[in-house]
Amino acid sequence: PASVMDMSFANQALCAEYIKKEGEKLKPKVYSVPEEIDKEVARLKLKSMGINIDKLTKEQEKYLKSWELGT
Repeated sequence: PASVMDMSFANQALCAEYIKKEGEKLKPKVYSVPEEIDKEVARLKLKSMGINIDKLTKEQEKYLKSWELGT
């Protein structure tokens, strides 16, 4: 369906741009879509549907990064 294809094409286009910028640093292998690209495509898709997602506050990010197993 078009609703899936638009996100797939967006990921492909942004990944092509990423490879153009970072290509010399990349080793010849298969890579996953960089998380920041995947999240940006998802955010833009949701925004186009009138849906906004919350962002973590600096305090929440700090808390998540400080968590350790068993604490």
